[in-house]
Amino acid sequence: MGNRIPYRTSAAFSAPMPKSAAFRIPFFFVDDGYSGTDFDRPGFQEMLAEIEADHVSVVLTKDLSRLGRNSTMTGMFINITFAKHGVRYIAINDNFDTQNQNSVDYDFGGIRMWFNEYFARDTSRKIRAVQKAKGERGEHLSGLVPYGYLKDPNDPKKWIVDEEAAKVVKHIFDLCMEGRGPLQIANRLREEKVLTITAYQMREGRNTTHSEPVDPYRWETRSITDILARREYTGCTVNFKTYTNSIWDKTTRENPVENQAIFYNTQPAIIDIDTFEKVQKIREQRHRRTKSGNSHMFSGLVFCADCKSRMSFSSAKGDESKWYFTCSNSRGKDAPCTAHYIRVIVLERLVWHYTQRVIELVLRYEAHFRAIIEQKLKTESAAILKAKRKQLEKAEKRIKELDRLLVRTYEDNVAGKLSDERFESMSRGYEEEQQGLKDEAESLRREIEEQEQQNQNLELFIERVQKYAELDELTPYAAHELIKAIYVGAPDKSSGKRRQSVYIQYDLIGFIPLDELMKQETA
Repeated sequence: MGNRIPYRTSAAFSAPMPKSAAFRIPFFFVDDGYSGTDFDRPGFQEMLAEIEADHVSVVLTKDLSRLGRNSTMTGMFINITFAKHGVRYIAINDNFDTQNQNSVDYDFGGIRMWFNEYFARDTSRKIRAVQKAKGERGEHLSGLVPYGYLKDPNDPKKWIVDEEAAKVVKHIFDLCMEGRGPLQIANRLREEKVLTITAYQMREGRNTTHSEPVDPYRWETRSITDILARREYTGCTVNFKTYTNSIWDKTTRENPVENQAIFYNTQPAIIDIDTFEKVQKIREQRHRRTKSGNSHMFSGLVFCADCKSRMSFSSAKGDESKWYFTCSNSRGKDAPCTAHYIRVIVLERLVWHYTQRVIELVLRYEAHFRAIIEQKLKTESAAILKAKRKQLEKAEKRIKELDRLLVRTYEDNVAGKLSDERFESMSRGYEEEQQGLKDEAESLRREIEEQEQQNQNLELFIERVQKYAELDELTPYAAHELIKAIYVGAPDKSSGKRRQSVYIQYDLIGFIPLDELMKQETA
């Protein structure tokens, strides 16, 4: 956008200047680099404040488009705001002058404003079309490269790994896998004197839109959460992550994952996909800290075996022996679940005992472990696959039936057997049902594919376990990598002693029948 040229009445901004007086005391308001569709431009808002303070007598612009490219808003400012404060408006090239409202050029002002708006909308459509085509080809839509990568000097469209920054990215993911939240990670990086993203870019002589930080080691939690959520670190390109409703509404909104375009293996991976997905689950399960400021590695992983709700972590400051997990559905007079809990120290001992046994069995009797789990997964998978395939077949059959119904209703409408209103109502209902079924079918196909990959999951689990051959205690990282959920049953006191069952659902393979597996050890 070009210059906005209002004229102040005097150097002291006194009363408005008479209309017959010569133009004097000019003041320039400039909004270079801003779109005319945006009326929150700093220069325009500064000018508007002077107008509303009755410091302005005349506003001049090169043409109407320099004031704005939204016909409604431009007309409102000219006909209401300017008129209310006695401001004369002149668009020089368009011969538009609010002091001469009987001229033909003044009458054509509304049409010119509409064409200015049309030009903005048409330009926006073309830019969006170009961006859409680039995005669908898998090209990076942003010129900004994520921290951890650099533009390839031989091909600016490609990214290469920035080794020093990539180490920090890996460190951040590792800290999250250990159960640390964004604030804890930020504090850890500050303690380790790791340069912030902006400080690092400035040190390397790279362009940055941010000013030099006062403390080059003070990481913001927002930076940490952004890094942890970036799927690009797995080596893929993610386009259309955000969208805006129109050229008038510039609010950036998050696009659902199903509407994004993801292209795999477009650059070297810094984080493996499995670790990334694990971190997303940890982030989804992030919990509020207790009033004492404590947290635990099992938080978000512990569930009630009866009602299946997540169990809450409670702690007493300075006394870890009193920390416990309790069913969140057991509170209140009409609570749907019984009041039961388990002390953290007991849960840690039981989970480590079972996990240690699993590690030993995999290391000592891998073939037997694989055979038993394969049979278990096959049995479970057969029933699940049968049900899901039947459900998918039913959905696909109904989708085809709805296609026929849509054609029939259209033919009845054309033949006059069905009114336009009835046709519109029926076709809309059919289309909505069909879209719902298509979404359901796609989800079922993904679930079936996951079930069919059970053997691959088993091999991946064994690989994970083998990494912990020397593990002498359960660490937060190992817990999040190996365990998907821990189910705690209500205590049984019928024998005179308090007994409590704990069931561990391991990631990728589910529950492990330890009793059956341990027969090999005694055989």
